[in-house]
Amino acid sequence: MPLTSTDSLVRAAAEAGTGIGAFNVVQLEHAEAIVTGAEAAGLPVIAQISENTVRYHGSLAPIGLATLALARAAHVPVAVHLDHAESAELVHEAVALGFTSVMFDASTLPYEENVAATRKVTGHCHEHGVHVEAELGEIGGKDGAHAPGVRTDPEEARAYTAATGVDALAVAVGSSHAMATRDAALDHDLIAALRRAVPVPLVLHGSSGVDDAGLVRAVSAGMRKINISTHLNRTFTGAARSALAADEGLSDPRRYLGPARAAMASEVARLLTVLHGGDPAHPLGRTV
Repeated sequence: MPLTSTDSLVRAAAEAGTGIGAFNVVQLEHAEAIVTGAEAAGLPVIAQISENTVRYHGSLAPIGLATLALARAAHVPVAVHLDHAESAELVHEAVALGFTSVMFDASTLPYEENVAATRKVTGHCHEHGVHVEAELGEIGGKDGAHAPGVRTDPEEARAYTAATGVDALAVAVGSSHAMATRDAALDHDLIAALRRAVPVPLVLHGSSGVDDAGLVRAVSAGMRKINISTHLNRTFTGAARSALAADEGLSDPRRYLGPARAAMASEVARLLTVLHGGDPAHPLGRTV
């Protein structure tokens, strides 16, 4: 299955009333687990690389090209996305490498500066056929993201999407990045209001903090792209930790990274099934 456009996957999910999982790549094993899990579920997936991960590796190209190669060889549709990029230069590099979408994060800027910067990035990406996601509202640390004042206003979101021309919008509705517990309380009425107001697909960041039932309800209310990172990192690290604890003399990284990769792949498959209504045979994107 060739590398697939993010736009086609997100819009197919919108038409079907389901969600598309977007899972973060930190290292090669993560990318392999995401693709393997998607193939096991027979469902499409988005593999995404954040600016923080680029900073960790020192550059985008090595991890980005490896992820693109895995996507091109996959047996299910896989899109590759640049996540939370604050640098326009990094966006340009991702576009040149062949990424199918970018998330340009100007959410910390004053509103008018956010609009201007995002509109400029969107223009460049659209010239190259690349889908653009932006963020409005603050999806930050747990305390901040749960304060009512930082949540996304539907009318402002409507105006923002019109002014910037973005293809998808990440909104603040009660989830938070880096949550280690799955007890976030989403504002489902706000999600529904945003869905009515905004003409582009909605994106839920910080979904690691949302339990399965909450994810299903969020998708039902109108969320389409569901970003999950911390929960899968915890799954990966937990399996690696168990393998190391079982053999104190273990030194071959393959012996603990292999089980970690397998555990993450299994959870990716399970989460994709949840986001598609609990039915792994859902026709959306099923190609195996």
